[in-house]
Amino acid sequence: MAKPKAAPIPSPDSAPPSAPGEYTVVARRYRPQQFADLIGQEHVSKALVNALQTGRVAHAYLFTGARGVGKTSAARILAKALNCETGPTATPCDECESCRAVAEGQDVDVVEIDGASNNKVDEARDLRQNVGFRPTRGRYKVYIIDEVHMLSTGAFNALLKTLEEPPPHVKFILATTEIQKIPITILSRCQRFDFAHVGPGRIFDQLKNIVAREGLRADDDALRVVARRANGSMRDSQSLLDQLLSASPGKLTAEQVHAVLGTAGDERVAEVAAAVLARDPAKALNLLGEAADRGLQLGELTDQLIEHWRALMLVSCGGPDVRELPITPTQKETILAQAKSTTLDTILAGLDVLTTTKARMRGSPHLQVLLELAVVRLARMDEMLSVGQLLQSGPGGGSGASFAAPAGTGTALQPGNVVPTGGTPAPQSGGSSGVKKNGSPAAAVSGDGPESKGMSYDAPPLGLTPETVGEVWALVLQRLEGQAPLLFKSLRQANLPAIFGPNSLAVPFPPAYSQAYDQCATGRNAEKVQDALRVVTGQPATVRFELRGGPAAAKSTPAPPPTSTADRRKGLMAAPMFRRASEALGAQLWHADDDFDPTAVAPPKAAAPETDPDADPDAVTDPDEA
Repeated sequence: MAKPKAAPIPSPDSAPPSAPGEYTVVARRYRPQQFADLIGQEHVSKALVNALQTGRVAHAYLFTGARGVGKTSAARILAKALNCETGPTATPCDECESCRAVAEGQDVDVVEIDGASNNKVDEARDLRQNVGFRPTRGRYKVYIIDEVHMLSTGAFNALLKTLEEPPPHVKFILATTEIQKIPITILSRCQRFDFAHVGPGRIFDQLKNIVAREGLRADDDALRVVARRANGSMRDSQSLLDQLLSASPGKLTAEQVHAVLGTAGDERVAEVAAAVLARDPAKALNLLGEAADRGLQLGELTDQLIEHWRALMLVSCGGPDVRELPITPTQKETILAQAKSTTLDTILAGLDVLTTTKARMRGSPHLQVLLELAVVRLARMDEMLSVGQLLQSGPGGGSGASFAAPAGTGTALQPGNVVPTGGTPAPQSGGSSGVKKNGSPAAAVSGDGPESKGMSYDAPPLGLTPETVGEVWALVLQRLEGQAPLLFKSLRQANLPAIFGPNSLAVPFPPAYSQAYDQCATGRNAEKVQDALRVVTGQPATVRFELRGGPAAAKSTPAPPPTSTADRRKGLMAAPMFRRASEALGAQLWHADDDFDPTAVAPPKAAAPETDPDADPDAVTDPDEA
């Protein structure tokens, strides 16, 4: 009986349909068969083609990279190129018996070994003994060891000499996804090629070509979602496309993709981001609750939020013409608008919160709680302070910080106090404590914006004059204390403002409080202060922040050198800088050099005038001349 002729090898350009009951998955039918078919790995293809054309094929290669990017496919193509009847050639014919056998994984001269299941030293010794036999029909005996990092230390040691000086008819091709686990002795005996992640644009083009070859239909947005979900793996994208085509009869849409994957639609992700950027945590939490009720995968939703914040970062840094955005064209306008409404530092901090939350989700049963916690933090991102600002503000607004009172009053405005007309300190402010409504000049104030906290301002507006500036500023601080407590603490480091124009205040900060000045001078915080001033005065207001010189802060006299290390630590912890760090962050002093002085360096003293040794010591010197 004559042997049936083998079917032609499928390629991405011409893949025959599978027979009923013998279905072959898309990832196998569209596996690359030529170096030119390796999408996204042109640097590897070019090097191997040049080696074949010049006859400089090495005895051992090491292919490393993420899963599904073409490492094993490149190894098979190289094996075909070496043993093709027309070769060695850079373009194997795919028609000879050797090429067909390699493509089907049945060539006796091309041995594929799974490093995970053949990782013992005895198996490595068997391989070392078998390399001495000549190939059966080809020019070379090719050993392809996949996941080679799974080999044991003994197996690696058994392969060292053979891998360095194999017989001339043997070629080794090693493949791994974890290059850091390969011993340096193996790396030095191989030519290493790093396979890159495949971009979502290249994956999208290949998926669109596959759908057309299959005679099916799919929306571009659906294929873009699949390409993004693949995370740079061509094989993962093809396997996912195969699953979606089987589960979705008719035309494949983005809604069907999200339903199968359990992911949220692009509109839902944009709504959550909009609520967060609008500082509306209640709305963001409601959207998350609706997503959980619909059975969406919260881990996938976190990944989508990370992609959204990454797109915001790319647009904020590179503008609307950034090279490649991981979004659909319908999302681009939304991303551009949201990127303009916030700062790059806020975006970076939010991206850090989301990636940290994703790491904490691994192995945790409280996925919804972690995601809700991250969303609330993102919604309050504008109120966050750096460690330097926390140290400068200190607990309770800083120690010893005070504000200059109106000229002629002789009263200082201490942190936590408000000064009504006349400069008399009012009781400690804390919500509505000591505040009267309906006519009292010290009535609680609240704006008409979304941050009003339910309070009302019933007192008549105050005019901004040199006589009322103290009372106006006290009411502005009282209003901001409930709405933006961190901004309120920073403003308390400033001196009393001065009027520089009609309904315009200049708020000066001493040089020691530059961090508080930076916090208040941001556009969003400046608008909050202007809104509060507008409500108190009843007129459009302008606020300007200044960092100017002021009287030097009193410095404590340095203590005498401590007699022991413990005494020295106690003395250093008494310094204001270390005391604030300990109170605010719970910090402890670990080590200090012997010559370390926590006090500021004093300005250099003027050089003493040179004296004449022959001059009369009792002579009177003119102070001006001195």
